[in-house]
Amino acid sequence: MPVHSRRGETLSHSPIRVLMPYARAAKAAGTHVYHLNIGQPDIPTPPEALDAIRKNAETIIPYGPSEGLPTLREKVAQYYEKFAGSISPNDVFVTTGASEAILFALFSCCDEFDEVIIPEPFYANYLGFGHTSSIRIVPIPSSIETEFQLPGVEKFEELITPTTKAIFLCNPGNPTGCLYSKEELAQLMKLVIKYDLFLIVDEVYREFCYDEKFTSVLSFPDTHEHVIVIDSISKVFSSCGARVGFLVTRNKAIQKVVEKYAQLRLCPPYYGQKLAEVCYDYAEDYIRDAKAEYTKRRTILYESLKQIEGVKCYLPKAAFYNMTQLPVTDANDFCKWLLTDFTHHGSTVMLAPGSGFYLHKAYGLNQVRIAYILNEHDLRESVECLKIALDRYNNRGKEGILNHYVTEAPVKRVLAPSNDM
Repeated sequence: MPVHSRRGETLSHSPIRVLMPYARAAKAAGTHVYHLNIGQPDIPTPPEALDAIRKNAETIIPYGPSEGLPTLREKVAQYYEKFAGSISPNDVFVTTGASEAILFALFSCCDEFDEVIIPEPFYANYLGFGHTSSIRIVPIPSSIETEFQLPGVEKFEELITPTTKAIFLCNPGNPTGCLYSKEELAQLMKLVIKYDLFLIVDEVYREFCYDEKFTSVLSFPDTHEHVIVIDSISKVFSSCGARVGFLVTRNKAIQKVVEKYAQLRLCPPYYGQKLAEVCYDYAEDYIRDAKAEYTKRRTILYESLKQIEGVKCYLPKAAFYNMTQLPVTDANDFCKWLLTDFTHHGSTVMLAPGSGFYLHKAYGLNQVRIAYILNEHDLRESVECLKIALDRYNNRGKEGILNHYVTEAPVKRVLAPSNDM
């Protein structure tokens, strides 16, 4: 029979979704699963935006402009003024989620086998996007010991080669919750100018900075030719399924190339764009309330995790993630075991294994990414469930352990691996 592609064979599964078949099986068996594995907020989407979609009276949904609806591009440009000064609607391209914006950026900046430097751990899908773009991701390591602070600019410079085309950041950080300072970004700006590189920055979580002020790379003067920003309504407006993102750059040559890729996929989703337009009309109050909720959840998660023996964590500065070190040797096995062999009062927890956020899978083996996107009650319950699970997992096989820990018979399941992402 025909053989599938090598590129498909070598593409890694998403650590955020690879365990979903086991989660579905657990739910089918009656187990409640606390999802801390994925950045899907439970805060309702702006109701005014949902009402606008319900009341939409279009009788036909035609193709729209490849670069996005002009009315949405205008609103996004106005929104960016508080972060970046003057932005033209022509500098904004609407994409099918931030994922497409990342692909457009890589396709537009890099040729085959070019190199892009990225601090790790990094958002796992960057690796897949690099694979799809046939570029080489060059990781620059950061450590939980320093709360994943940005490595010094000299570390970046050491990795620059003749085939380096860009430095790629996620600021605020996913999966780390880090926030890079204006001073750190300014040093990187000098570096990309010195070596004539692009600086691509995923700023999707910019609105959720808790202790320090966010700085957009679009705000630096005289760097317009170097900077490309990725954005989305997914997190800030709790609208992940709308699939609306943005690529923002003042570089006219890059704009012309991005336009070609945008035309290839015809246009971004109509209803998602219409929802986004209304979201920006109500942005100020909505974002203020969402930020206050995440601030509270951040504290709850951090204080709860600190109470678990052997767990190493930190207080994230931004976004809604915490990269946490667990007292296990293999978090991949532990995360799977949570879904196949463990329940506590009918519940379990789903986490994202940390090694999937590193290029080399030997790193982060005892780490997990935890998304604090659940309400206060569920967040507390899920961490309590995690605490009991760690006790039981690390004491498997010891005489008497079941009598001591088991509150109910664990559910045993055997599943074949699935290609479901």
